[in-house]
Amino acid sequence: MENFVTQMQGVPLNHYIIFCSIIFAIGVTGVLIRRNVIIIMMSIELMLNAVNLLLAAFSVYRGDASGQVFVFFIMALAAAEVAVGLAIIIMVYRNTKSVDIESLSKLRW
Repeated sequence: MENFVTQMQGVPLNHYIIFCSIIFAIGVTGVLIRRNVIIIMMSIELMLNAVNLLLAAFSVYRGDASGQVFVFFIMALAAAEVAVGLAIIIMVYRNTKSVDIESLSKLRW
């Protein structure tokens, strides 16, 4: 573990923060601009991965494992979100033959 910590400290923490901020901003842009449900789900996953990388970087930087524990829980949450989201996408596609968000307004009663 000591070797990994000294190896990671070769890259400054600011680089991780900037990189994760860019990835998170790309994810937010994808959620706000795109209309395809699958791409929106991928953008949400991109945001979760940016947070995971930043938590792992802070965890190693501080020498505390609590950030890595949070990463584990976020990954479990992301897996559950993907399972439920894909089930919803499949049901919407069966009803509307489209994965466009605008087609969801047709499902109202």
